Amino acid sequence: MAQIAIIGGGPSGAMCGEQLARAGHQVNLYDEHLAWEKPCGGGLTHKAIQCFPFLLDNSYPKKLVHSVELISSQEHRATLEMQHPIVIYSRKVLNGLLLDRAQAAGCKVQRSRVLSVDIERTKPRFSVEGEWHETDFLVLAAGARNQLVPGSRALQRDELEMTQGYFVPQNADSITIKFLPQFEGYIWSFPRSDHLSVGICGSMSSHTSAELRGHLQTFVEKQNLPTEGAKFYSHVLPSPQERTLSQRNVVGKNWALVGDAAAWVDPLTGEGLFYAIRSGELLGRSLAQGCPEKYPAWIKAAFSTELEFAARIVRRFYRGSFLGTAVTTRMVQFIRRSPVFRQLMSDLFSGTQDYSSLKRRLWGHLGVTISDFIASVLNLDRPARAHAGNTGAVGD
Repeated sequence: MAQIAIIGGGPSGAMCGEQLARAGHQVNLYDEHLAWEKPCGGGLTHKAIQCFPFLLDNSYPKKLVHSVELISSQEHRATLEMQHPIVIYSRKVLNGLLLDRAQAAGCKVQRSRVLSVDIERTKPRFSVEGEWHETDFLVLAAGARNQLVPGSRALQRDELEMTQGYFVPQNADSITIKFLPQFEGYIWSFPRSDHLSVGICGSMSSHTSAELRGHLQTFVEKQNLPTEGAKFYSHVLPSPQERTLSQRNVVGKNWALVGDAAAWVDPLTGEGLFYAIRSGELLGRSLAQGCPEKYPAWIKAAFSTELEFAARIVRRFYRGSFLGTAVTTRMVQFIRRSPVFRQLMSDLFSGTQDYSSLKRRLWGHLGVTISDFIASVLNLDRPARAHAGNTGAVGD
């Protein structure tokens, strides 16, 4: 596969282009925007920094944040202090960093729009500004609503979420997350190096654009955030279901999907940057070895099992209740009361605790009430022996 075309210059496409160019392939990357902003927190957790140290060790402007304030739908507040910071970039800066690395590796970057593709031939073709080009392999990194490749179906409304947001010219040192009653999503305020990214995300099948904007407006007014003159943005992101992650094709004989186009996003938290960059790296490695068929298995081993787990519990987390009160409200209350639970949640937010090993940490360290709370959200059965021997209370 000497020649590879990448459609989309976001984090996944840029990382894939860098990997392939470093392996000696001729790589052409096409994007109509290149480095651009969108309503996104822009946060990279510890697992991203561990996997890609250059995301921290560079001269590009960024913000390191060690604390997160959580606000329940009933205005209960709790603060998490994180040993490992979340590194926050402007999306324009982050995309620029990754595109610069791709170009330095030898990837040719072109600001152009790809209008259509043809994968029916031995070698796929793609149309750029009305002119057809042929390549050996096609990488689709064109976002959640990409419908260019007929071999992979478009995402449905219940597999997507809307985001809306402002970039507010104000500084802060802490992330703020606000939960809403019976709402599949949340409001965020992420401090960047020279402004705040303030926005809301919500399930496209459960909420309307007007509903999101109303909640966001109420939040910015309560937080006294100045939005006059601040640019308003809206975007669509993946929010995968279990079937999305387990059944949807992400690779064919001469094409593959990465990042948002492949729906590699945590449906519980909305985190997508790490999975975009990691998927670009893994596809690049598989293509460099001449084995694109390895890509799905590598993705499953790296993170898609985690995302499937999140998809199973997301509705219970946002719409469920525990002891007569919303799960998200109980979570904030328990963070305030229990140092052990607070540390657990800090590790989840910072990316040092994954979902798959969470249940091993659950029993024996937390009181009965909090253990039962987590078990109910995760749909786990409490081991009989642990239940009989543990009589702890909420305030560990």
